[in-house]
Amino acid sequence: QVVLVESGGGLVQTGDSLRLSCLSSARSFSDYAMGWFRQAPGKEREFIGSINRSRGTLYADSVKGRFAVSRDKAKNTVYLPMNNQAPQDTAVYYCAARTTPFVSTDRDAYHFWGQGTQVTVSS
Repeated sequence: QVVLVESGGGLVQTGDSLRLSCLSSARSFSDYAMGWFRQAPGKEREFIGSINRSRGTLYADSVKGRFAVSRDKAKNTVYLPMNNQAPQDTAVYYCAARTTPFVSTDRDAYHFWGQGTQVTVSS
């Protein structure tokens, strides 16, 4: 069983930056693709970005140029730096893990999920 724990959420103002972290318990973390998703109130969970075992990345159009995904394999941690945040970024942010090295935009392709961390962007 893989346990994922997100941290770093909070309340920020429009234009601010914030970095989320996700700590994984997976022994094979370095071989897993990791993803970030978010879910706003009343909306479905949506894909943000993903990173493969070689640090290749894939992003949703809505966050390209503002958000990034990176990983520190030695720390079993994946990061989501978020720049120039806007109110529409307000959501619960989740990290997820696949037991394969390949990225995916499909939430059903991920095997393990964290509990989420709230990000609220005020105007």
